[in-house]
Amino acid sequence: MTGLPLLSLMLLVPLVGAVISLVSARETARMVALIATLIDLALGLVLWMHYDIGGAQWQFQEHADLFTGFSWKLGIDGIALTLIALTVFLMPICIGASWNAIEKRAGEYYAAFLFMETLMIGVFTAQDLFLFYIMFEAGLIPMYLIIGIWGGAERIYASYKFFLYTLLGSVLMLIAMFWMANEAGTTDIPTLMQYDFPTSAQTWLFLAFFASFAVKMPMWPVHTWLPDAHVQAPTAGSVILAGVLLKMGGYGFIRFSLPMFPIASAHFAPLVWGLSIAAVVITSLIALVQHDMKKLIAYSSVAHMAIVTVGLFAFNRQGLEGSMVVMLSHGLVAGALFLAVGVIYDRLHTREIARYGGLAINMPYYALFFLLFTMASIGLPGTSGFVGEFLSLLGIYQQSSLVALISTTGIILGAAYMLYLYRRVVFGVQKHADAAAMPDLDMREWAMMAPMAVAVLWMGVYPETFMAPMRKDIGTLEARVAIAKPRGDADVKTFARNGAATAVALNLHAQGVK
Repeated sequence: MTGLPLLSLMLLVPLVGAVISLVSARETARMVALIATLIDLALGLVLWMHYDIGGAQWQFQEHADLFTGFSWKLGIDGIALTLIALTVFLMPICIGASWNAIEKRAGEYYAAFLFMETLMIGVFTAQDLFLFYIMFEAGLIPMYLIIGIWGGAERIYASYKFFLYTLLGSVLMLIAMFWMANEAGTTDIPTLMQYDFPTSAQTWLFLAFFASFAVKMPMWPVHTWLPDAHVQAPTAGSVILAGVLLKMGGYGFIRFSLPMFPIASAHFAPLVWGLSIAAVVITSLIALVQHDMKKLIAYSSVAHMAIVTVGLFAFNRQGLEGSMVVMLSHGLVAGALFLAVGVIYDRLHTREIARYGGLAINMPYYALFFLLFTMASIGLPGTSGFVGEFLSLLGIYQQSSLVALISTTGIILGAAYMLYLYRRVVFGVQKHADAAAMPDLDMREWAMMAPMAVAVLWMGVYPETFMAPMRKDIGTLEARVAIAKPRGDADVKTFARNGAATAVALNLHAQGVK
């Protein structure tokens, strides 16, 4: 692969497809979109096969100076590789989900999706600070259009809310980037990841980036845009929003906040833990009382992404690896659940849980796939959901047993709302004739569901396939944050110190000393 600009090619293919789709009729546009996404999937497989596991940290690098202070610089490590693989895997499925659902302005719709694929891959491959920012922010535009034009009845409100929340959160990040470039004398991201910014400045830099990444994930309490966006977005929009766009926040923490501002990250870790466990409990309880299937899954996404932040700020290998696996698993499982909702929505045009029931009778294959994705969302061993959540909770347990305990309630609550959803939709008496008459999966829907099911089971049974490429990079990140790693309550020295203090206090109390 020497000499072939593979990353630029992966950015170019969907961009060209977007231009062609924009000026094409519906039938041509959707075929062009499918071909372009399949080509990018093939290029992603080539990228994966030629990635040297255990080799240099940054591979497939490309560099061209465009003008003063800005360069076209691309490259990936194992962390970026896995997220790119997730992106190119989901995109053809999104096109398939839109095949019959989008009728008006179809060329523009598929063009928006292809343009968004270019920008998402650009986020994960950018190695220049401002190139990353452009890709990161420009991704708002196609999703804003997808929700605002092809969304539901409240699409305008949801699209504006999505755009304003995510844009305003990034203004401070841009200001911080200018300061960093001036301070370090470079915009090269790999160099900045090893640069030691002044401790006093790290606090403000961390908060500036946190304002953007917390909204993008999203973290509680700046999560309220997500349920509205999911409910109003078309099925494919929800799949790519949950599958990839939310992961940009977690990727930002891994690429910027932790390695560039390790001292500030350790300082604010209790804040992140507090917001994360609040999200786990509060959004899970909210999900439990939802009547709209998409809104329920949207709230569950907030709870699952909270496990990501808990693991990231555990400052150890288990937490970091677990967070990455949770992101990959959630991208698959949440995307698959939104697809499952889309399948029955296309038939009955309602997402109200009460309008369904007994679908196992007339849609047994659908019920089987839905069951698998439900169990993966819960974290059943043997599915992708178990691996990441177990590692993340193991990692945070080493830092705070209390945070680990409260975070674990998310698994219990997750089982409650997901099994409650499944029982009401799939089991029970068929009360509505139109729901009872719905046909089972067709070939197009099989082609969407089957690959997702295989990926979920593969990651659950043999996660090493996905963990091996990023293991060395996780180790490098762990070594970088080790200089500021807070001492956890599971630490032997901390336990001994706390035990000694307790013993002294008890002794003084016994002697009558207050």
